[in-house]
Amino acid sequence: MTQSKAPSCCPPQRVGAPLQPAVPLRSGGGRVLRGRENAVLIKGGTALVGTARPQIPDDGENPLRKVTVKSFRIGATTVTNAEFARFIEDTGYVTEAERFGWSFVFWSQVPKEYGHTQGVLHAQWWRRVDGATWCAPQGPGTEAACLPDHPVVHMSWNDASTYADWAGGRLPTEAEWEHAARAGQGDVMFPWGDWLPDDTGFFPCNIWQGRFPEKNSAADGYLATAPARSFAPNENGLYNLVGNVWEWTSDSFKIRSLKKPVKERLAGMKGYKTAKGGSFLCHQSYCFRYRIAARIGNSPDSTTTHQGVRVVWPD
Repeated sequence: MTQSKAPSCCPPQRVGAPLQPAVPLRSGGGRVLRGRENAVLIKGGTALVGTARPQIPDDGENPLRKVTVKSFRIGATTVTNAEFARFIEDTGYVTEAERFGWSFVFWSQVPKEYGHTQGVLHAQWWRRVDGATWCAPQGPGTEAACLPDHPVVHMSWNDASTYADWAGGRLPTEAEWEHAARAGQGDVMFPWGDWLPDDTGFFPCNIWQGRFPEKNSAADGYLATAPARSFAPNENGLYNLVGNVWEWTSDSFKIRSLKKPVKERLAGMKGYKTAKGGSFLCHQSYCFRYRIAARIGNSPDSTTTHQGVRVVWPD
């Protein structure tokens, strides 16, 4: 098993592990809408994607451009553990973390009694934990950490897509996600505007406070995930679009304007998918990706303790 270098606190990639055949879903029949009644209508029209003020240009945050999107409905929150449990009960689906037998867990979340765990090269805070899954997020014996109202984690892109299809929806495009997050504010950094979170007094989202990766003061109240419906929503009524957990989109990871070093980095990222929003591990000093235009790419089979999913449905 080989594991690739991870970009700061962002999700590490699962590399070199052969995929087993996907376990088929039990239930069949017609398409049923599940959760759409609690979704928020986002009017279509001209949407902004990217930014004229990139903070991490090599991620492809710029340029700022305009695209047209149709009206759609999007979950007010990411999918919760309670919602995902209903999906598992209905379908018998087995997630990729369960089929691989392990997932990535942030070092401070790993129970001490586990002893030695394998780390990721150049990002030792990411540990391979055997038995870590959505229902035991830090590993075997941590089922109590699978709180019903918290976002489901250890979601691969394949898991997320399967859940969205079961719910009668799909994953958002990057343009839809940014359009919903901006709520008509233009080229702003965050769903609430441009006011930067800090470590002492302004906590609009669930991110890291302190010195990454050694010390998180949890001044915002959370060392790991917060409830999916927490902190103030944006003007569209959407919760935790930035911070808390990364959210998969349907888009492949592409960068419009490429420099030679970026092209070389992307050479090994064929087939990667785009995720948005950052997570509870983000901090401006190390991983300033809890912004609307920020983005990462990851392999569709990768799973971590801070990767989740939000669903969209047709209007």
